[in-house]
Amino acid sequence: MSIFELQQRIRQLLKERNAILLVHNYMRDEVQAIADITGDSLALSVEAAKTDADVIVFCGVHFMAESAAILSPDKKVLLPRPDAGCPMADMVTAEGLKQLKSQHPGVPVVTYVNSSAEIKALSDICCTSANAVSVVRSLPDKKLIFVPDRNLGRYIASKLPEKEFVFWQGFCPTHERMTVAAVQAKKAAHPDALFICHPECAPEVVALADQVCSTSGMYDFCKQSLAKKFIIGTEAGILFRLKAENPNKQFILATPALICPNMKLTSLEDVLYALEQMTPVITVPEDIRIPALRSLERMLAVPRD
Repeated sequence: MSIFELQQRIRQLLKERNAILLVHNYMRDEVQAIADITGDSLALSVEAAKTDADVIVFCGVHFMAESAAILSPDKKVLLPRPDAGCPMADMVTAEGLKQLKSQHPGVPVVTYVNSSAEIKALSDICCTSANAVSVVRSLPDKKLIFVPDRNLGRYIASKLPEKEFVFWQGFCPTHERMTVAAVQAKKAAHPDALFICHPECAPEVVALADQVCSTSGMYDFCKQSLAKKFIIGTEAGILFRLKAENPNKQFILATPALICPNMKLTSLEDVLYALEQMTPVITVPEDIRIPALRSLERMLAVPRD
């Protein structure tokens, strides 16, 4: 089948199955093109929980489908590529986190949503890259454990110097590949461009940015900005929607290294197979789902800045 035929067949099956197609901002262009909703990981799961769909087809990585299953236990959650993982999420283990907690008794754990359901269940509250500063500010505690992303943690710390952090030493390999030299070279080649980067980037890269924000924040910033040219410091998949929403603006990837292999695994063929066979299904055991849900709900209750 051609790309168009695959897309048409998928849309037909989604209707027949009363299914909703959620696609992360970093997915392949041709998959994003037929999404019911595109967005960052948690926003997609929250939207899914609001729908009357019986089935959620999640084009993302494993922890995202888990979040959807945590928030929507009454829906069937399909992950077309169950082998699509997240190296950062894999960097923190339940055993390791329990040990860290024992070394800092009574210190609350703030966990980035880019983590497994098991880690969320061991946490006090979750956060996204968009609301991390608001979440941490909302906590009365001076000292916090932050897992798994040291870079996002350091970004929060720079905004909230009154807080004391214990960082898990995890990171996103894709964002970590973006170097100061690469950014400086792009800025020199495009002096009229604004550099926007994700807080998962290393602190020395973040220091070069005109704007630091989540993927959803990048869409809003670029749409509202009067600037006509932007150097983008996050995974390449974001360019599809940025270009579609801003046809008169130019977007330049900060480095060709910004491609996440896991985010590019899911093909249209995978999505079609998942809908035809109604598999692979992602589930979360209740003894993990309930405490993980508590951590997510505490986050959702924090007012946005």
